[in-house]
Amino acid sequence: ESCSSILWRSWEYKEQAAEALKLTATDMKKQKLVDGIIKEPLGGAHSDREKTFETVKETIISTCDELKKLSPKELVDQRMEKYSSMGVFKG
Repeated sequence: ESCSSILWRSWEYKEQAAEALKLTATDMKKQKLVDGIIKEPLGGAHSDREKTFETVKETIISTCDELKKLSPKELVDQRMEKYSSMGVFKG
């Protein structure tokens, strides 16, 4: 919203600003800045808070269950690989 306000002097273009900056959830997943995208209920997370809470809870539990299968060394190695690869320019 602030970017939109600066560039176009209006918050009206916030979606275009997010798209230009590649800040959508899909873009961030492609760039490996996030591990996954949690789907929202129709109308957005605020439209059905209980469903949103349940979906987030299920995702956290599922992710923790997967991480528990890894050794501490594997966890550290994966984390190092993940964060070391961020911001690397690939022409």
